[in-house]
Amino acid sequence: MTPSDTKQGTQKKAASAVEKAADRRIGVHLSTTGGVANAVRNAATIGANTLQIFSASPRMWRASKISAEQGMSTRAARAELNIGPLVIHTSYLVNVCSQSQEVREKSIAAFRGEIERALALGAEYLVLHPGSYRGLTRAQGLELAAESITRAIDGVPWQGADFYILIENTAGAEFSLGGSFEQVAELIEHLRPHAPVAACLDTCHTHVAGYDIVSEAGWAETVRQIESTIGCDAVRVWHCNDAKAERGSKLDRHQHIGEGKIGLEPFRRLLHETKFAHAAFIAETPVDAPGDEERNVRALQKLLTSASDRDRQIKLVEEIMDKDRNILKALAE
Repeated sequence: MTPSDTKQGTQKKAASAVEKAADRRIGVHLSTTGGVANAVRNAATIGANTLQIFSASPRMWRASKISAEQGMSTRAARAELNIGPLVIHTSYLVNVCSQSQEVREKSIAAFRGEIERALALGAEYLVLHPGSYRGLTRAQGLELAAESITRAIDGVPWQGADFYILIENTAGAEFSLGGSFEQVAELIEHLRPHAPVAACLDTCHTHVAGYDIVSEAGWAETVRQIESTIGCDAVRVWHCNDAKAERGSKLDRHQHIGEGKIGLEPFRRLLHETKFAHAAFIAETPVDAPGDEERNVRALQKLLTSASDRDRQIKLVEEIMDKDRNILKALAE
């Protein structure tokens, strides 16, 4: 390898990093104060090219409908600023596998409203936590979840829309449906005949549920498990959250990117994983101070364009080799 070859290789890597950064969709969960179109503009202002929102208060059963004007203004803002996909997170109250018929009926009605608002806004994805099956068996919880989601979407004209319900993996707490990739895959399979469905995976949930995403070997095994259960192609969104708790703790406590138990390198690996190149990467990190949303978006973007430890080591070896060749060349002359 000549110095010219090394330089060309470095330039190609740099160009590839820039191209990759432009292709990846990186964003954050944002407030809709001032309207959804305003949230889209705020996403662009902080450098994001995708975003997640709540379409209504996440802690109230009743919600207003989305007007035609709101839908049009949101679509126009997204088209102007190239923001997408638009991801909506379902209300925390919704529990589609509750043993309580009253809660389940409220959840079905609320989730139907979530679907209708998502379609009105032109959102591509609606993320759902399957809920808690406390008081039931896991099999019963799975059946109730599938039945409730099917009822919620029945009669809603989703066909022809670029729209998917995303089942999110959970932190693995007792009675929480979706604490393993197998459970997420199982629910997706139950729903496929009745609804447009795929998956959303959360880095914090994955970590505290017990999967190793921190070590390089562990990450490779985790990707293999995702592929063999859910399928990497079915993962449309990654929630990028560091974790305050240890692996396997089952404690869902989000932390800023690089400041928790996961650390920076696993996020770099995730963003560079070609099997998830089609996905959107959205932070749901704490907002402890003004500017935290932008700070976490920028952290993810920097990881996408900066070199990994291995890349830096390779570059150092190449530089040493070039220096040795130059010395040998000078001695030969």
